Amino acid sequence: MIIGVPKEIKDKEGRVSLTPAGCKMLVKMGHKVIVEAGAGNISGFSDAEYQAAGAIMEESPAKIFSEADLILKVKEPLPPEYSLLKEGQVLFTYLHLAADKELTEVLLKKKIVGIAYETVELKDGSLPLLKPMSEIAGKMSVQIGARLLEKPFGGKGVLLGGVPGVAPGVVVIVGAGVVGTSAAKIAVGLGAEVYVLDINAERLRYLDDIFGGRVKTLISNEYNLEYAISKADLLIGGVLVPGYKAPRIVTEEMIKKMAPGSVVIDVAIDQGGCIETVDRVTTHSNPTFEKFGVIHYSVANIPGSVPRTSTLALTSATLPYLLEIVNKGWERAIRENQYLAKGVNTFDGKLTNKGVAEAHDMPYYPLVL
Repeated sequence: MIIGVPKEIKDKEGRVSLTPAGCKMLVKMGHKVIVEAGAGNISGFSDAEYQAAGAIMEESPAKIFSEADLILKVKEPLPPEYSLLKEGQVLFTYLHLAADKELTEVLLKKKIVGIAYETVELKDGSLPLLKPMSEIAGKMSVQIGARLLEKPFGGKGVLLGGVPGVAPGVVVIVGAGVVGTSAAKIAVGLGAEVYVLDINAERLRYLDDIFGGRVKTLISNEYNLEYAISKADLLIGGVLVPGYKAPRIVTEEMIKKMAPGSVVIDVAIDQGGCIETVDRVTTHSNPTFEKFGVIHYSVANIPGSVPRTSTLALTSATLPYLLEIVNKGWERAIRENQYLAKGVNTFDGKLTNKGVAEAHDMPYYPLVL
């Protein structure tokens, strides 16, 4: 199979979808790997390393898309790449289609086999290809929030950890999944006062156990959300329903009750966001906006700012699934791996993910091969 690895074009996205180590493995198995020149530079992987691993280096992304049977990316295709996709091509990447109707329509029109990292789901409901990036985004959300709370960045001038004789800052995390748990680890480590809200009492019980009571847990409902958010210096949204558009559970009225200079970070923005006042996707170049005196951060590719760590974590997770696809062919691979099959969002011009179909009010077709 011919695997194409184009350079990511999203704003300041430094990750790359394949390391030289993965490339070498594919080439030894008899596959052809075409890598765009400079694709790995920001992650610390030189063109020379890819060449030594057997890759063919190519300057033109258009040529990569035209020659490849499978396009391997990190982030979803952006409008300049839409015309490069060819009919029937396999696309293996993060897609987040529930929040992007235009891309959904492009993939359907071109009959792309769209396999989304974020909807590959194991028997226990875990998302093995989303998890490493959720861990990074959760940890970074506190790191970013701590900086935005500093006065030079427009914040209220609060140190999350406080100092002796001065109360610490308050971090409120909505969602106790991978993002929320990872955020809580960093917030607790900084010495902040931490609240975590979720609808799952068992998950909250687990967090109470692992943090030894250091985190205050609350069942997520309107009353508790209003109570906790009104106290927050930093609010982190980490709600996820796999494949579906994120529910907007934090309302505008709740945000209005936050003190001026407080910070909101919506990590769920990839799936449309879970905070009502987050009405736009921001970028690493222009990451924040202010609403009701509150600083909002809604960058859709948070892990892209630590590309070395993120690339190594992501490719370690995706490579085993990629090997199944290229060695068996995608049809046999998904027939034999029910978890990988859940990653197929589009096929033969049809939407095969129920959450995406509902988000865009489009017909849903269960995957049949």
